[in-house]
Amino acid sequence: MTTADVGIFGGSGFYSFLDDTETVEVETPYGSPSAPVTIGDIGGRRVAFLPRHGARHEYPPHRIPYKANLWAMKELGVGRVLGPNACGSLQASVKPGDFVICDQLVDRTRDRPNTFYDGPVTTHISFADPYCDVMRSAIVDAGRELEIPIHDRGTVVVIEGPRFSTRSESSWFASAGWEVINMTQYPEAVLARELELCYANISLITDYDVGVEGVAPVTHEEVVRVFAENNEKLRELLFNVVPALPATRDCICATALSGARFEV
Repeated sequence: MTTADVGIFGGSGFYSFLDDTETVEVETPYGSPSAPVTIGDIGGRRVAFLPRHGARHEYPPHRIPYKANLWAMKELGVGRVLGPNACGSLQASVKPGDFVICDQLVDRTRDRPNTFYDGPVTTHISFADPYCDVMRSAIVDAGRELEIPIHDRGTVVVIEGPRFSTRSESSWFASAGWEVINMTQYPEAVLARELELCYANISLITDYDVGVEGVAPVTHEEVVRVFAENNEKLRELLFNVVPALPATRDCICATALSGARFEV
């Protein structure tokens, strides 16, 4: 089977710039992933691209086949996964067009399969630091070199969707000091950790959430418009980050299952 070193959850806007790509169908124990995987080359690294919402954006956030998507990456030999995503801002200091490289996550979802380990062996992975520090550093360094407005830390609160937040919900999240709101980072991040994959997100801020005082309610049209305007910056960042990622993995992600299983 064709293999890859790095995985990216993103649409055709990223891999359409590559030459000599190959599309592969991957079947998993959890069904088919969101779409066929396209594999190409960035800076000498083989990269697997998978649109998390499907080729035609047919999967809403709460129905994305997250388990199949992550398993497909693992099956292809991927060790590091980049998860760019459109997000709302919960703080006035985090502006539309900014990039946030989150270091923490708060799960507010309620109806998503979120583990590969349903027994019979009980498995408890550490998720204290949900994002790979090695990858985060590489992304931040590349972003600053490209002079992209980038925040080197932040907490993302993940809501169930597909609706946006009420004003009260958004104000509650903002009052906690959290910076970013999103609908897809969970369980994507934890499933990557359960498979001992390195994972980092790139939160592209498309709007202010309604809890930010004086801001009009977000619309889907506005989110799409800002994301499209910044898509080239995101592509440039990804094409700089991938070759800069270390070939070897000696972070906690690579050994996440060590000591995590309760066996008698």
